[in-house]
Amino acid sequence: MVVAVRYTSLTHPTFRIFMTVITYSPAYTLVPTYECFNQCAYCNFRAQPGKSPWLTLSEAEVILQSLQKQGICEILILSGEVHPRSSMRSLWLERIYDLCKLALSLGFLPHTNAGPLSYEEMAQLKKVNVSMGLMLEQLTPKLLQTVHRHAPSKLPEVRLQQLEWAGELRIPFTTGVLLGIGETEQDWWESLAAIARIHQRWGHIQEVILQPYSPGERQSWDAPGFDLLQLPEIVATARQILPADITIQIPPNLVQDENWLLACLEAGARDLGGIGPKDEVNPDYPHPHYQRLQEILQPAGWKLMPRLPVYPQYDEWLSVELQASVKRWRMG
Repeated sequence: MVVAVRYTSLTHPTFRIFMTVITYSPAYTLVPTYECFNQCAYCNFRAQPGKSPWLTLSEAEVILQSLQKQGICEILILSGEVHPRSSMRSLWLERIYDLCKLALSLGFLPHTNAGPLSYEEMAQLKKVNVSMGLMLEQLTPKLLQTVHRHAPSKLPEVRLQQLEWAGELRIPFTTGVLLGIGETEQDWWESLAAIARIHQRWGHIQEVILQPYSPGERQSWDAPGFDLLQLPEIVATARQILPADITIQIPPNLVQDENWLLACLEAGARDLGGIGPKDEVNPDYPHPHYQRLQEILQPAGWKLMPRLPVYPQYDEWLSVELQASVKRWRMG
């Protein structure tokens, strides 16, 4: 996928007048390891600890070199979680750091989502990431008795702390809520309100993902997918709850009916997230190709534009070295 246009974002001053712009990030996902000490009942990603070989730097280099002329900007480092008290934790963090550094050296912009991290771990990864992320999912503690019963890092207070630390460290951040895992409608609004409060304190949240739960072949939980008929209304309410400078993101591979996707855009969603060869979290739902998205959006009056994994207003938060990498992409 070669994209011969300047990368920008909906929030760039040059594009504020174009209210029909929908952004996406041309992305590729590297997975350091699928092993994870959590056992979320709906997960289609994890492998048992010790049962997933770790991605080596030499393997990653071959992959990244093959991507250099394909118009891909963002390298999403998406990892299963090694337990904080594991003897392998420091090696795991080092592997993530080195993968980000490798991606930077080859001209890409890394964005890491590796589960909850300590303050020190986040500070370390800030050096080699232009942005980071962690799904809040849902704040209600009742999920700890159901789908999160065997998922210690899904404690709501742990995830809220991560959002606070990201703000304190001035890390441009993406978070979101997972819809349809046993929560109530009121839980949606409370989770979004918590995100809004933290952003009002620190001003660091770029995007909030509204992700409908979508069943996969590897999960242990037997439940239907989220009712997508509710999604446009949820987008509209989220737009009222969240500050205006937070972009709402909808994953188009999980909203496969184009009419409902367009309805979500009409309701206030303005970003489609990373578009790449595979959704590692939802492997049963391939991303639509860029050209297909154009075919859906253009007749409805929407203009699809690529963006970087860091929004322009956050460039100054980055180190001088990271700013130089971002500037090369902004200049086209």
